[in-house]
Amino acid sequence: MKYTYTTQGTCSRSIEIEVEGNRVCDVKFTGGCHGNLIGIATLVRGMEINEVIGKLRGIRCGAKPTSCPDQLANALEHISQAR
Repeated sequence: MKYTYTTQGTCSRSIEIEVEGNRVCDVKFTGGCHGNLIGIATLVRGMEINEVIGKLRGIRCGAKPTSCPDQLANALEHISQAR
């Protein structure tokens, strides 16, 4: 299933996420730090949703209260709750 999540408080504007069962199949960020976000997307591919949430939840970007990885955790929480 594919989902689009609109981020808040980050340079990225949205995240497209594809999940199958309880695993992340693909992640694509729109905007943000391209190389870093490709790295994050590659690292989480194939991981269980709850594992990704546990690793990325609460990561901050400088003085911002959130980050692109934290927003990915938010998105995956919304997906988990919606199912």
